[in-house]
Amino acid sequence: MEFKVVEKFTSINGEGSLSGQLAVFIRFAGCNLNCSYCDTSWANKKDVFYRSMISEDIYQYIKSTEIKNVTLTGGEPLLQEGIMELLKMLSKDKEIHVEVETNGSVSLNRFLNLDNPPSFTMDYKLPSSNMEDKMNLDNFKYLTKKDTVKFVSGTMEDLQKAKYIIDKYKLADKTNLYISPVFGKINMDNIVEFMEDNKMNNVNIQIQLHKVIWDPNKRGV
Repeated sequence: MEFKVVEKFTSINGEGSLSGQLAVFIRFAGCNLNCSYCDTSWANKKDVFYRSMISEDIYQYIKSTEIKNVTLTGGEPLLQEGIMELLKMLSKDKEIHVEVETNGSVSLNRFLNLDNPPSFTMDYKLPSSNMEDKMNLDNFKYLTKKDTVKFVSGTMEDLQKAKYIIDKYKLADKTNLYISPVFGKINMDNIVEFMEDNKMNNVNIQIQLHKVIWDPNKRGV
C-alpha cells in the first residue's frame, strides 16, 4: 500500500501532552474537512506535491531519525487507505511512541483493537471552524488518559461551546484537555480569564510553540 506523504521531518511537538519534545512527523495529503483557520490547507489540495511511500519506507525513515516520538498528521491520517497496515507495523515497535492527530470526524473505534494502539490527539471543531456539524461524538466513548482532545478557539462563543462539551461528556475525567487559540484571532489572556471564571480544572491552555519559535507560515517545523 502506498501513502501520499507531503512532508516528513523532525522537529519538536508544538502541541499536545508531549509539547516541547522532539518528534518525527509524517504528514499525509488530503482531508475531508475545510476549517476556516486551517494552517495546512496546502496539504489538502488535489494537485499537492507528494512522495509515494509504503509502510516499510515510513518505518525505516522513522527509525533512521533515532527519535522515539512519532506524529502522524495531515490532512487527515485516518482517512489514508491502508493506515491500519501502517499502524500495525508501528505498533510492533515498543521503542517508539505513536501519536495520531485526527480532526474528530473519523471514528476511532476500529483502531482500538490494535495490540498497541497509538495515542490520539483529537480536535473538536468549534463553531468558528464552520465544521462542527462533522464531529463524530461517539469518539468521546473511546478516549483514555493517554489521549488528548484539543479545542482550537477563535471566539468567546468557541470557549463557551468548549466548556459545554467538556462538561456534557465529562471529558476532564477521561482524557487530557487543551484549549489553543486560533493564531491571531483571540487574546490568550481572554482564554485564561474564561478558564478562571468557569473554574475549568484539569484543562490546559496551549500556545502552538512552532509558531513562536519559527515564522508562523514556515513548513517542515
